[in-house]
Amino acid sequence: MSGLPGAALALARRDLMLALRRPGEALLPVLFLLTGTVLFPLGVGPGAETLARIGSGVIWVLALFAVTVGTDRLWAADLEDGSLEQLELGILPLELVALVRCLVHWLVTGLPLVVISPLLALLMQQPPAALVALPAALLLGTPVLVMIGAIGAALLVGSRRSQALTALLVLPLQIPALIFGVGAVEATTVGVGGTVAYLILGALLLGSLALAPFAIAAALRLALE
Repeated sequence: MSGLPGAALALARRDLMLALRRPGEALLPVLFLLTGTVLFPLGVGPGAETLARIGSGVIWVLALFAVTVGTDRLWAADLEDGSLEQLELGILPLELVALVRCLVHWLVTGLPLVVISPLLALLMQQPPAALVALPAALLLGTPVLVMIGAIGAALLVGSRRSQALTALLVLPLQIPALIFGVGAVEATTVGVGGTVAYLILGALLLGSLALAPFAIAAALRLALE
C-alpha cells in the first residue's frame, strides 16, 4: 500500500506532461469558450440587459461543451498502444487510475475555464456578484462534467465514431450540473442566495468522485475483454 501514493503521483505527472506536450489540444477548450463568448453578443446584440439575463447560462453551456471536447480520446490512445492493459496489470487499481486521469484532464481543461470565468462574466455584462459566483460554481461543476464525460469515453473506447456518440451519451447526464450551476450563479446575482444550489453541486461532485471511478474501471475492463 505504501507504493500507491508514489505510483499515483507518477501517473499524474506522466499524464500531465503528455498533455502539456500538446498545447494545442490543451488550449482548445479555453479558445472554444473565449470564441463562443465573444461571438455570442454579435448574434443576439450587445444589449446589456439581454446579456445580463442570459449570460451565465450561455457561459455554462459553452463550458459544458468545452470540457466535453476531447473526452472521447481520454482512453483511446492507451487502448491503441497497449498501455491500457499495462495500467490494468499495474500496482494501481484501475479505479484509482481513472480518478487520476480525470483529475489531470480537469487540471488541463476545466481549471483554466474557472480561472478565466470572471473575464467571461465581464464580457457578458454580468453583475459584480457573478465575478465570484461563476468561478465558484464552475469549480464545483466542471469536475462533475469531466467525470461523466470520462464514463462515456470509457464505454465507447475503440468506437470509430466515439466523439459524436460520447456527446450524445453524456450530455443528458450532465444536465443536472448545468441546471444547478446556472441556478447558483443567478440566485447569487439577484440577491436571493445560491446556497442550496451550491450544496447540490457539491453533492453531485462528491457522488461523482465516489461512483465515477468504479463505473469507468468497469467499462475499461469490458473493453479489454
